[in-house]
Amino acid sequence: MAIKRLEHVGIMVSDIETSIAFYTNVVGFTLKGKLDHPNGTIKLAFLGFNEEDETELELISGYNDQLPVEGKVHHIALTVDDVEVEYERLKQLEVTFLDKEITTLPDGARYIFFSGPDGEWIELFETPVQ
Repeated sequence: MAIKRLEHVGIMVSDIETSIAFYTNVVGFTLKGKLDHPNGTIKLAFLGFNEEDETELELISGYNDQLPVEGKVHHIALTVDDVEVEYERLKQLEVTFLDKEITTLPDGARYIFFSGPDGEWIELFETPVQ
């Protein structure tokens, strides 16, 4: 098969600068680049963690002003070493959590969802210790 990896996840946002600030200052992404779409309306921003062969996050503004409550992508999942540590850090930043507590799956994986500036769902995911 020709497909090798997930290239990026695109999220439609209402204000690209607000979303860039959120994803860099709160979540910890690095802004890798911004550009204006050739149509003159759409603005794009690409974010990542400066890792080789990483999946990037693409923020898209100007495509659709009517964003649904949960955003244009249901959620993105971010791997963390310790979900409790990140949960506490984000609480200090007054992030809105969608779950009341961290969920532990039968295999030991743990996660919690929070929302971004446009209501997009973001999951902190801790893989089980093997």
